Amino acid sequence: MTVTASPLRIGVDVGGTNTDAVVLDLTPGCADPVLAAYKAPTTPNVAEGIQAAIAATLQKANVDKNRIQAVAIGTTSFVNSLIERDAAKLDRVAVVRLCGPFSRLCPPFASFPYELRAVLEGPVFFARGGLEVDGREIDPIDPAEIRSISAKIREMGVRSVAVAGCYSPIDEEFRQEEKVGAIIRSEIPNVRVTLSKDVANIGLLQRENATILNAALLSFAERTVEGFRASTAALDLDCPVFLTSNDGTLMACEQAARLPIRTFSSGPTNSMRGAHFLASLTGAKRETALVIDVGGTTTEIGVLLPTGFPRQAGAFHELVGVPLNFSMPHVHSMGLGGGSRVRKGNKTTVGPDSVGYLITKEALCFGGRTLVATDIAVAAGKGDGIGNAALVAEIDEAMVESAQARIKTMIELAIDSMKTSTADVPVYLVGGGAILVPDELAGVSKVHRFPHYGEANAVGAACAQISAVIDTFEDTSIKSITTVQREVEARAIARAIANGADPAHTTVVESEAIPIAYTTGKCRFYVKAAGEWTGAAALDDTEAAGGALSWDTSSPVKPVEPANGKGALPTSDVTITAADILAYKPKIEGKHWVISELDLQWIADGCYILGTGGGGNPATTMLAIRELVRAGGTVRVMDLESLGPDDKVVWGGGIGSPEVVLERLDGGDPSEATRALVDFVGLKRVGGLAALEIGGGNGMHLMAAGSSKYLDIPVIDGDFMGRAYPTGWQTTVNVFDKGDRGEMSLPNAMCSGNGNNTFMTSAKHYTDIDRIMRAGCVEMGTHADVACRPLDKAFLRKALVRNTVSQAWRLGRAVSLATKQANIGNVGRVLVDAVGGDKAAKVLFAGKVTDVSRHIYKGHTYGEITIQALATEEDTPTQRFEGVMKIPFKNENLLCKHIVDGKEAIVAGVPDLISVLDAQNGLALGTPEYKYGQRVLVLGITAAPQWTTTERGLQLGALPAFGYDVPYAPLGEYVQPASVIAEYG
Repeated sequence: MTVTASPLRIGVDVGGTNTDAVVLDLTPGCADPVLAAYKAPTTPNVAEGIQAAIAATLQKANVDKNRIQAVAIGTTSFVNSLIERDAAKLDRVAVVRLCGPFSRLCPPFASFPYELRAVLEGPVFFARGGLEVDGREIDPIDPAEIRSISAKIREMGVRSVAVAGCYSPIDEEFRQEEKVGAIIRSEIPNVRVTLSKDVANIGLLQRENATILNAALLSFAERTVEGFRASTAALDLDCPVFLTSNDGTLMACEQAARLPIRTFSSGPTNSMRGAHFLASLTGAKRETALVIDVGGTTTEIGVLLPTGFPRQAGAFHELVGVPLNFSMPHVHSMGLGGGSRVRKGNKTTVGPDSVGYLITKEALCFGGRTLVATDIAVAAGKGDGIGNAALVAEIDEAMVESAQARIKTMIELAIDSMKTSTADVPVYLVGGGAILVPDELAGVSKVHRFPHYGEANAVGAACAQISAVIDTFEDTSIKSITTVQREVEARAIARAIANGADPAHTTVVESEAIPIAYTTGKCRFYVKAAGEWTGAAALDDTEAAGGALSWDTSSPVKPVEPANGKGALPTSDVTITAADILAYKPKIEGKHWVISELDLQWIADGCYILGTGGGGNPATTMLAIRELVRAGGTVRVMDLESLGPDDKVVWGGGIGSPEVVLERLDGGDPSEATRALVDFVGLKRVGGLAALEIGGGNGMHLMAAGSSKYLDIPVIDGDFMGRAYPTGWQTTVNVFDKGDRGEMSLPNAMCSGNGNNTFMTSAKHYTDIDRIMRAGCVEMGTHADVACRPLDKAFLRKALVRNTVSQAWRLGRAVSLATKQANIGNVGRVLVDAVGGDKAAKVLFAGKVTDVSRHIYKGHTYGEITIQALATEEDTPTQRFEGVMKIPFKNENLLCKHIVDGKEAIVAGVPDLISVLDAQNGLALGTPEYKYGQRVLVLGITAAPQWTTTERGLQLGALPAFGYDVPYAPLGEYVQPASVIAEYG
């Protein structure tokens, strides 16, 4: 099909309450392109509702159907089936993970809620395959193995399969997922296969999760999409039918039927894209703007970039209780809508509860008995023909004014949290509830109400473009990062054009270079290009051919047993309340703390806070250990003083890039390095294991090795940093080593997990140990396990930072309790109390991230974030701040520079701990996760005396070690964390 002289497009957006439809004239220069609009209640049969909406809109527009170029539909049907756990619409899914010996401790479905696992979980298989970060194969795929797996899947009657391989998004050479998919299709009749590289980006667990959800929806998606096609065919529309995707671009029906997950966030995106289109009709300049979409129950605020696309959320997010990583817009939601209840007490409140779709029965202006926000707007003369103004004439004028003031305050605070600079920004209003928003707002240059703003979501669907995304790791050792980034951008543009975008108007709308910590010569690039649809049938950018492949198809194979074939999991999730948390007591048996699932979650959250921006997110390590516990394994923690006088403690953790662990999850034998070292030194008995650092994933790493499934050795409640540091020589072991050759750290063993083991026995200088091991680690795939010299109790009494596992537990518990008590607004105060009170810790700042810079130097990620203070409500417990705070980092946060009216003051610096937390949930943010617009608070914790009371400690761990000529000034007084064992034993 080619573009007609006057192309028309139909846009439909199916919401939970209403279905909107528009006919749009896309002729360049058209003065009023919205020819007709229609709004109707969403029907139980979505396809019937769409058909009715399109028919009504066409009748209003009175246009020749042959002029309709395409129909574009935005729908929440697919995500709703997951939210509802609707087994009638969801298929059980088999998962094949291509990972070789890696990534087996954290299996598929490990991060799913039980209730969803009960519906979706099919057989799980680990197979040869996967790539390293540099593009090498971990293992080549084995067709006979895949045939055996296929035989078992066929035997079990499962018809949806998810295939996920380590680093598959960068696999353009071996195309392992494509080949495995081809084998499975040849072995199982009528099977549906989803490849992870078609679904999402870097991050194996999250990408695999998205692939599973997508696979579960395939049969329902096929029926739904066919219903959409039938609806348009019944109206004699001879044109392509598209669905709109999460990023505001078009998907052909074939794509949508195969990748329904790409539609999950199309609603908010359509609203913002529609706002951009309507703004362009008025000649508004391309600039960053806030789009406020006011519905019946909630208000959603998103940031519209000058490109015309929404600002995207962070790399990782959660939906239906499952961690995911596909593209979604960054949206702030609050309980304010046309149906929000208004109450008068000591102060006037609006929402968050709402009468929702019952507004036409419940609201006063419609003859009901409930005072809602729409009544306030009508009483104030802003009803625009809504309801009967006479029915709200008796509302007290003071009540109207106080409710309007409350609504204004709510919106202004939300706007302030979403802005990325202090400059005023324009606001584009959309949605039927936009009458609630005042014409003047603090921090806003102008409030725009464009014609047809009530149908902006359908307009956004109608004007959607064609796009392509490339998420890849590239070699930057020969070419500069800038040069390589331009090459990747050119590839993205070419792919978008191949998908059907207009070559003359296709541009890059998002481009990011993300350095990889501890790695030189490699960088991750994320690029999206988009352009107007040419009118030609869009090509499918997924499931490219796997290349020529032949394999033995005739030899008999034996079905292989799935990795999750034994044992049954619970089918419902346990809800933890604030009362449960307050009543909870850890299990202490004799001298040992036996770790539960709840303990693991709290320790993981606390470890990431203690990571001070580095150390890697411990989430996948926690999941791996939780799977061991769920299978009947035991993890124990013990106090240092419980060691026997002659006992030795082996210490260590993971080495390499935390980003690599996003793809190469915990796997293989976690005790391999410890066993290798013990054999090497001839140690007969190990009394305990101790973490190299408590911060990040290493704070939990040895819990798997010490579990009853492997070594059955308790982990000591303590570590050798009390935090995270970027280099291996920044340990308290080295602080108390009497020489400069790292003798208390050697010998050590480093194991790759796939057969490569090394030992280091001596060094010229302690800094050489880290440098040499990191070079070897790169050859091992940029991540390996290390076990270091066994230490005796006498040395541990000097060097060990005690009770840091307990400290992590208390921090995680505090965040959990604040969440359950709806006290997140005061989470900074809660965390200060958890680590010892005002002497030990302080909330140093709160605000939003307005600038992030990063670069790699000698394998480390250097950068700086800038945080701008936010306005706060008078009745919130949040501490007030002003000015900005700048935090430079080298993998971990280094110092806090507070700037007010041009005056600078360093308020904290290493070795004191500086943690940046997400103010929305109290959880830690790692330096790779820092992103524009995040609302954060900064927590400072006084460092352990091993660092601060010795000259060598300050030499190794204070700011001069990072190139800053700034003497150490303590944040407060150190308070040793209380032992969980001592308190509850």
